[in-house]
This record gives sequence, C-alpha cells and structure tokens, in this order.
Amino acid sequence: MALGKPLAAGRGPRFWLQQKEIWLVWASAPCRALLYKNSKMKIVVTGSLGHISKPLALALIQKGHDVTVISSNSERKSAIEALGAVAAIGSLQDAGFLARVFEAADAVYLMIPPTYTGVTNVRNYYSEIGGKYVDAIRATGVGRIVFLSSIGAELDKGTGVVLGVHDVEGLLDELTGVRITHLRPGYFYYNLYNYIGQIKGLGLITDNFGGEDKLVLVSPVDIAAAAAEEMEASGTVQHIRYIASDEGTASSVARALGDAIGKPGLKWEVCSYAERLEGLQKFGVPPAFAESLVEMNASVHTGALYRQYISLGLPPTGKVKLSDFLTEFAASF
Repeated sequence: MALGKPLAAGRGPRFWLQQKEIWLVWASAPCRALLYKNSKMKIVVTGSLGHISKPLALALIQKGHDVTVISSNSERKSAIEALGAVAAIGSLQDAGFLARVFEAADAVYLMIPPTYTGVTNVRNYYSEIGGKYVDAIRATGVGRIVFLSSIGAELDKGTGVVLGVHDVEGLLDELTGVRITHLRPGYFYYNLYNYIGQIKGLGLITDNFGGEDKLVLVSPVDIAAAAAEEMEASGTVQHIRYIASDEGTASSVARALGDAIGKPGLKWEVCSYAERLEGLQKFGVPPAFAESLVEMNASVHTGALYRQYISLGLPPTGKVKLSDFLTEFAASF
C-alpha cells in the first residue's frame, strides 16, 4: 500500500496514516519503524482446507484475526465455519467474486490449486488464475499479499510446473503500492506418499531424479507458520522467503524411509525422462501435468531447481524434521 499524505511535514520524522498503521519515516533514511499497529486484521485465505491453508487459517484465528477462507466446494462450508472462519464459496476464475471477498481485507494469502483435470496447458492455467487475483487486488486495493510460490521460481525455463508460479510472481510484481512476499518452499514431505505403491510393488523408489540428487524438504506445517508470520509482518517485508524443514539426498531419504517401515537399505533409483513420463500416463495422470511434473523432476536431477537456494547458504529453519515425518509415513504404509 502506498503511503498517504503526511500528517506532519518538515525536517526530521514525518508521519503517515496507512490503513490501521501509523509509520514513522525518517526523511533522510529509507527505514521505517512501526509506532502502532492494530493487532486485529481481516485476512483472506485461499486454498480451502488444504495442507497449508487449514493450519494457516487456524493459526490466524487463534491470533485473533478475522479470517475468510475461499473454497470452490460448497460441502466445505460447514467445516470452514467450524474453524471459526467465514466461508466464501466460489470460483478462483471469477474476478468479480474474488473482488467481493477481497474487499476491506488487510491481507490475502494466495495459492494456485494443483487441480489439473481438463487442463491442457499447465502454465496457462496458473497465469489465468494469477491474472484474476491481480484484477481483484487492483479493484480492492489490498495492501499485503503472501503468495505460495516454489523454490526455483526465479528460473524462466526447464522447471515444468514451477514455471506456473514463476509467471504468477511476475504478474503480482507488476502491482504498485502492495507489499508482496513470495514464499518459496522446497519438496513437500507428503509427496513421498506417492511412492508407497512402488515400495510395496517393486521394493524400491524410482523416478527421473534420485540417487545422490539433493532434496530440500518441507512440511506444510512449517509453510503455514511462515505464511502466518508474513501476514502479520509490518513495515518493509521480505520479497522472497525460502522455506525448508530439512535436507538430504534422495538416497538418504530412501534409507530413512526404509528404516521406518522395516525395509532397511531401501534404494531410490533414477529412471529416464521417457520412462517416468510413460509410467505417470499409465496411471492416469493428465498428460499436460505429467509432462510438467517430469520436467520439474529433471531440474531436480540436474540441480538447477535448487541452485539459487543452495548458493544463499540458508539453513533449514522449519521445525518439522524428516525424523518427525517418518512416524506419519510409517503409519500410512
């Protein structure tokens, strides 16, 4: 949100009234110090009751904020309301609906639902919803946006599904007067559940990445915690925030999984791009998504997806470690 007219001018500090906040801004420096902030905010959360959106909504409600959760599924209405949130049922493809929900919101958490049935171009799917978000933000003047992006979103080619959030980051960054943070998490722990069938049937994990390829792992709980922090952040905010809970190689992760389920020495082998694509399509994964997923996996194998993150030397700060997730994985196996 752009600063308004100064309440007092002249040398030294100048004061601006900005929504529910009063900022002290020194004319000779770009830094801003918060004098006062109303603790209660109106916050909109997209993503229905998903892995991140549900714990995020709960955390914000527990902090005393008024939370509205958007869902396209009317059957989720009662469950959303049971959390203590307002349910807004409608389509993310409807900019008018989004504008009505965003009206008077202090902050909005944005994500693109990974629903690819009937989608023929994954990248266009992301841009279409991202464009609707931008239209609604412009129409309502929301001043704080937290967007669920991905590690590797700085790259403009070769990352498959991640190119979708790369494009949405670009659309959001065209907005003026909005404080925006792009959350860039790593590889979600729960993606490892997808390999249970392979482990039971083949006695190993195989994908077009694996072996000694590096994995930056993350829990949705840690993403939700980071998103909640960012929603309440005052003043100058991080434009990019990486989120990682743990790290390892594919082989070390496989061994840990194997130990947890009584299959010591479990291996994670690398197959070809074509083999993985064929396997996904045989299991009914929509062709456009299968192609994008395999391309993303290939960027993990080459190291391109994690290259910038690794170059920053950031430690995993999430609280949910691989050892914590192993208990859940073993219970589901």
